[in-house]
Amino acid sequence: MNRGDAWRDKGTYFSWRPRRGDAAEVRIFHVEVGDAGAPPVVLVHGFPTSSVDWFEVAEKLSDRYRVCAMDFPGFGFSDKPLGWGYSLERDAEVLEYYMAEVLGLESVVMVAHDRGTSVALIHVTSGDSRVNLEHFFLTNGNIFLPMSNLTQAQRIMLDPVTGPAALAQGTPEQLAVGIGPLMYTPPRGADDPEVEALVAIFSHGEGVRVLHETIQYLIERSQDEASWLEALAALEVPTTFIWGVYDTISPPRVVNYVWNEYMMKKPGRNSLYYVPDANHYLQNDQPEAFVETFLHALEAPDDTPPGAIAQRLASPLLVDRSRSELPRAADLLKGPA
Repeated sequence: MNRGDAWRDKGTYFSWRPRRGDAAEVRIFHVEVGDAGAPPVVLVHGFPTSSVDWFEVAEKLSDRYRVCAMDFPGFGFSDKPLGWGYSLERDAEVLEYYMAEVLGLESVVMVAHDRGTSVALIHVTSGDSRVNLEHFFLTNGNIFLPMSNLTQAQRIMLDPVTGPAALAQGTPEQLAVGIGPLMYTPPRGADDPEVEALVAIFSHGEGVRVLHETIQYLIERSQDEASWLEALAALEVPTTFIWGVYDTISPPRVVNYVWNEYMMKKPGRNSLYYVPDANHYLQNDQPEAFVETFLHALEAPDDTPPGAIAQRLASPLLVDRSRSELPRAADLLKGPA
């Protein structure tokens, strides 16, 4: 059994319809692993993939947490009707419904990746959630588009003429094999479990043709990302960035810019980490290091200095923590009093 089928066997479905508009009801796939009474962690997936991205991380966290993940409409094993009206706003609405109604959560630690960071930023900064956010994690994603490198494939999918035409000719296998060498380190081939899982999710429903509609989130992102980041910077919710350093689509300069401009002096307990030897899908490339970093961000003392979080080569790095103000350069050069 390949990884995609194994993940589908762990899950179940709930039905949901947006409050506004005339969108049809859709069935949404989700997975829960771990003790139902343990502290909850919700994992939020990106584009063009699904919750299966968290396959190994979910398993590694399940001995300590109730780990929950869903596929947004248009993704993974959820329904993918063409012309449904996919948007970040609708996904933020279903994320709230999932946590509050389906899971019945009162508080949560949230981890978001790629497109999921956009959905999560809307949800977190709206002020409307009934679920208390204990800690917010953001991982490799286009959280500031001017610093990102969109691929030619993304631009083709986004275009109203070239996107539908190209995707109508594509196959799940072609799409999955195209992602494997670019976004994972080391590059993944057609027989890799991750690539086979991508074939499984792209084969479900209109998994290839719908991508032209779901990638339009980049338009929403371009219009609103500055206001989302400004709103997050004003919140006291602890926020951690975990970044795979080999990513060329959302390279480290993306998170560095966001950290320096918005998060360095953010109130609360906030931190920035790098994961060496990891690409865009850092949770797949280095799942053990990802979990190690996640736990370090939650448990390490506030005065932990920057540096490797473990005594080994290629350990994840704590790069920086937020502070109320920057020190004066001259003061840094003074010796002990």
